[in-house]
Amino acid sequence: MVSLHRAFFFLSSLALLTALFMEHSAKAGTLTESTKDAWLKAATSWPKAKDGLPDGNIAQGLNGDITAAWYSAPTTRYRHGVIGDAIEATQLNVRARNGKTLSLTLPQTEVFEDRTPRLADLDGDGQTEVITIRSSNRGGGSVTLYAVRNGQLQEVGSTGFIGRANRWLNIAGIADYLGNGMQQVAYVETPHIGGTLRLYEFNDRKMRQALSKYGFSNHAIGSRNLNLSATADMNGDGTLDLLVPDTSRSTLHALSFRGGSIQQLGKFRLPAPLETDIHTSGSKASPTFLFGLTNGRYYQLSMP
Repeated sequence: MVSLHRAFFFLSSLALLTALFMEHSAKAGTLTESTKDAWLKAATSWPKAKDGLPDGNIAQGLNGDITAAWYSAPTTRYRHGVIGDAIEATQLNVRARNGKTLSLTLPQTEVFEDRTPRLADLDGDGQTEVITIRSSNRGGGSVTLYAVRNGQLQEVGSTGFIGRANRWLNIAGIADYLGNGMQQVAYVETPHIGGTLRLYEFNDRKMRQALSKYGFSNHAIGSRNLNLSATADMNGDGTLDLLVPDTSRSTLHALSFRGGSIQQLGKFRLPAPLETDIHTSGSKASPTFLFGLTNGRYYQLSMP
C-alpha cells in the first residue's frame, strides 16, 4: 500500500514537473513589435522567370543534378483561385547542371496550384527531387515529386490527390524533422476548412505518411502568401522543428517530430491572425521569426 502511494506521488510529481516545463517552454519565446523594414530585410529575394507565372518564382539549388526549377504555361482552366487568382501553371521546367532545360506538361485535367517549386534530395540518393503542389479538377491537391531520370523529367512519387475537387494543400516545410538523416515534407491539407498537418517521407519511390495531426492552417484563402510557417531548431537538440499556425492563425505552435512523435515545444498567442510569410533571421542557436499580422503591424518572435 505504501509502495502504491509512493508510486502515485512520484507519477503525480512527474506530471506536475512536465506541465511546468511545458508552460515554461511556451513562454520561453519573446514576442515583440518589429517593423516592416526588418521583415523586408529578412525576406528572400526570389528570381523571376520570363516565361513563368505572373506571380511565380524560380527555385534555385546550389548542389545536385538540378540547379533551378520554375512553373510556366499559365492557364485559367482550373477556376479555383485559392491563391490569389485563377491563373495556374500547366508546365514544370528544370535546368540541369549541364545547362539543359527539361520540361513536363500536365494533362488537361490538372494544374500546378502553386507559385514556386521546391528542390531537395528527399531519399538521399544524390539526385534532386522537385516538390510540387499538383491539383486535379476531380481529386483536388497532392504533393507530387519529379526528378530527372534517363535524361527526362518524370514523376517519381506522390501523396495522391485529396479525393475531392477544389480541395487544396499547402507545403509547410522540407527538412529532416524526424532526425533520421532523411528529409521529410510537411504540409497542411485543407488549411481553410480545418487543416490536418501531415509529415511524409519518400523511400523506394513511394511517399509514406509518418505523422499527422489536426488543427492547423498555413494559408489565408485568396492570399499569395504561401510561407506562413518556418523551420529551425527551436529547442537546441540538433533536429529541425516546425513553427506553424493553428486553424485561426492566431496562435503559433512550435512542434518537434523527433523520434516519430509530435511534441509541442511552445505555443505563442498573437495579437491578431498571421497574414504574411514568416522569415527567419538570427543564428541557428537563437533563431528569430519575423512576420506581419492582420492588424497591419509587424512582430518578431525570438527563441532562446
